[in-house]
Amino acid sequence: MTVWHWVRHGPTHEKAFVGWRDVPADLSDKTRINRLQNHLPKEALLVSSDLIRASATADAVQRPSHRRLPSEPELREFNFGLWDGMHFSQVAKEHPALSRAYWEKPGDVKPPEGESWNMAAARVNARVDALNAVHPDAEIIAVAHIGVILTQVQRGLGVTPYKALSHEIDNLSCTRIVWSGGTPTVSQINHCP
Repeated sequence: MTVWHWVRHGPTHEKAFVGWRDVPADLSDKTRINRLQNHLPKEALLVSSDLIRASATADAVQRPSHRRLPSEPELREFNFGLWDGMHFSQVAKEHPALSRAYWEKPGDVKPPEGESWNMAAARVNARVDALNAVHPDAEIIAVAHIGVILTQVQRGLGVTPYKALSHEIDNLSCTRIVWSGGTPTVSQINHCP
């Protein structure tokens, strides 16, 4: 049994799409970070996306007893392509039908020069499967992004991407997914200690 503790990175305070743009996280709320750290297993592997908002959050929650794995580009947020850095209202104005379909019919719909839900989920799923194979029976803390975590919620609940999008994943929250016999089970979503 492998237990994944998915942590969403600290807030960026961005008011626009943030995908592969490398923007920092605000990690000034030490009380909240300490509560999160105390909620996470004391003995665990620790991995993060290679984007600074995730890797810096991983640094903030890391304990000496955690074994840090290399940062993973495959755990990056969705690639929003040309939308990255644009305000949501600007995207809706410039691409009304496409932006509506992106949220209402996620799956194969993708932003210009970006990736779809299905493309991002396949990327993340492959990396999770590989880490499960290399680290069976491990506790894994994975610091990543809202989209990444929602792909794993979708997988664990066996729901559509649209249904997965109905779940909130707050900054510095923990979502726990237990893998047993190759099957994921979601045991906690968006826990904010």
